[in-house]
Amino acid sequence: MDSQVMVALALSLVGGFSTSLGALFVILNQAPNLKMLGLLQGFAAGLMLSISFLDLAHNAMNSIGFLKGNLWFFAGVIFFAVVANFIPEPILSQSSEKNSDEGGKDMMKKHRRQVLFSGIITAIGISLHNFPEGMAVFLGSMKGLRVGFNLALAIALHNIPEGVAVALPVYFATQSKWQAFKLATLSGFAEPLGVVIVAYLFPSNLSPEILEGLLGSVGGVMAF
Repeated sequence: MDSQVMVALALSLVGGFSTSLGALFVILNQAPNLKMLGLLQGFAAGLMLSISFLDLAHNAMNSIGFLKGNLWFFAGVIFFAVVANFIPEPILSQSSEKNSDEGGKDMMKKHRRQVLFSGIITAIGISLHNFPEGMAVFLGSMKGLRVGFNLALAIALHNIPEGVAVALPVYFATQSKWQAFKLATLSGFAEPLGVVIVAYLFPSNLSPEILEGLLGSVGGVMAF
């Protein structure tokens, strides 16, 4: 690997494995502050939208034209919308019925399985989302170290609440801190994996127009 790829890989590792920080937030707190989590998620979502629209999409439209920039951007949106359509939504049933002790235990086991399933589905969805984020870091690093660093920092802040979203249901269902930490960390691994794969798919001498178009498309994925 050349130095450019190594820099992108290092930046993506910082961004990707910040999901582990989210997992630590869960396992080090007996009762995580869900209000604080909501505020953190809102901040992270706003940060990612600003990066997608004000940086990636904006630069693409300025560099390759309004029409082409929008086509690349919405191609990314449509692509990820199709992918996301195959991911089932994590739905938990609610029950207020009081049964016998044995029935209550069965209901609790069933509920924990449902919660665990929701955590696994969330991890899969986040992994699919982290892969194009790795693409963004790699392509941004090709454009310049500052662009790659800013993207990696924004993604790292965004991935902390994503780590919480994975670890919280897994920890509740399994009561295992290790399982919660492991699954949240694995969901972040998709980001450096995205760098490695894309580094071999795209040559380092991409034309400026294609580079800006791809960044605009990744912006569409991140905005979805």
